[in-house]
Amino acid sequence: MSTSPDIDVHEELSGAAIGRLHIMLGILITLITLFDGYDTFNPAYVIHYVAKPWGLSPSQAGFLVSSGLVGFLFGAVGHGTVADRLGRRGTLLAGLWVVNLFTLLTATVASDFWSFCALRFATGLGLGVLLPLGTTFVNELAPRRVSNAFSLWGVTLGWSLGGVCAGLVGVYLTPHYGWQILYYLGALSIPLTFVAHAVLPESPQFLAARRRTEELRTLLARLRPERAAAYRNATFASVDAGSVPNPIAALLSPRYRRVSLTIWITAFLSLFAIFGLTGWIPTVMQKRGETFAASFGFGALMQAMSFVGGLTLAMLADRNLSLTPRYLATWWLSGGIAVLALVFVSGHGVNLAIVAIAGFCIIGAQHVLNNFTAGSYETLLRASGVGMELGVGRVGAILGPYVIGLLQQMTGGPDIVFWVIGGAAIVGAFAIGSLGLAAAPRPAAIDTAPAE
Repeated sequence: MSTSPDIDVHEELSGAAIGRLHIMLGILITLITLFDGYDTFNPAYVIHYVAKPWGLSPSQAGFLVSSGLVGFLFGAVGHGTVADRLGRRGTLLAGLWVVNLFTLLTATVASDFWSFCALRFATGLGLGVLLPLGTTFVNELAPRRVSNAFSLWGVTLGWSLGGVCAGLVGVYLTPHYGWQILYYLGALSIPLTFVAHAVLPESPQFLAARRRTEELRTLLARLRPERAAAYRNATFASVDAGSVPNPIAALLSPRYRRVSLTIWITAFLSLFAIFGLTGWIPTVMQKRGETFAASFGFGALMQAMSFVGGLTLAMLADRNLSLTPRYLATWWLSGGIAVLALVFVSGHGVNLAIVAIAGFCIIGAQHVLNNFTAGSYETLLRASGVGMELGVGRVGAILGPYVIGLLQQMTGGPDIVFWVIGGAAIVGAFAIGSLGLAAAPRPAAIDTAPAE
């Protein structure tokens, strides 16, 4: 046994069958990201109730949606260094507790524009941890051959269901209980946090990077019980246990510069379009003659279709990972053209069809971009890479609702919403498509490289 070669953790995880622990962790991450998606999208259903009482201009209403995203930006960018140095598990749990606390405070304390925005900012600090680390966890646990599909089921399903739930609560409960019911129900994440404390393990690749061998043996035996005997006295391939002193500089090093900059530009444009659309779609559809219930239902429709679109794209990407940038470009180009069509056509059926296409293509592609990003970096940079992608993207998400509200204020009509969102999606398609076949280095090559 002493002469046997070290076990490569990446190869062990890549070759695993989907087992009970994979499924349990997938369900847990799904539920965590459900609350992330729910909390991210529910401010769109607050605008209707507070715009007049709080005397909000359209630009202020846009910032009301964006305020949580400002916090998300800082959380997403800042958490990566912490998670890459101290661990995924503790960082994710801390983010959950931040969301729990400030969601409750939003329901009970927020009474005007500024108090609501301040509490949403604080909530966003926690939300900025959940989606990036959920993506990182799934990417590091899932067998490589199904990584995109597993990420869709383990992260995107939850996030999309959260958006659907926000729409359903907005339509059916807020008329009876006020907008605060959105946040009282959001506080149901508290019991989930206790479950996460009990069952969430540390990332196996992080354990390998930190040479926490005993914990790694135990976890691998749970992930691959048929190999448990091989792990009892095993040693694992040497990895660099040191931390990355400057993750941003590493992400912009010659090895990653082109991929990083392209991903950041694409994420900015994608999330500008997504949050501009989801933040304003209920209000804009009412201006186009839709009923209150139908207008709020468009948000839920987009989120439901985003999962279908993301899953379809993920299945294509898993068949040929090198073509992922081209698939992403096709999705965003199609969605952008569909949104632009709303400038020229109207009617309930047309509105439904185009909003469904926008969710399928524009939001669906963003889900796959998150996993593509996670697979583009080595273990010690992965959380930072995903965090920076979503952090830079959240700058677009912050600007989307605000800029679109300001432009509506200047133009006096809703058509500008579709021009700006459709244009952003189309430019994002050309950006990610420019990577072509020369996309990120294959993750398998990264994770087994001598530098690690």
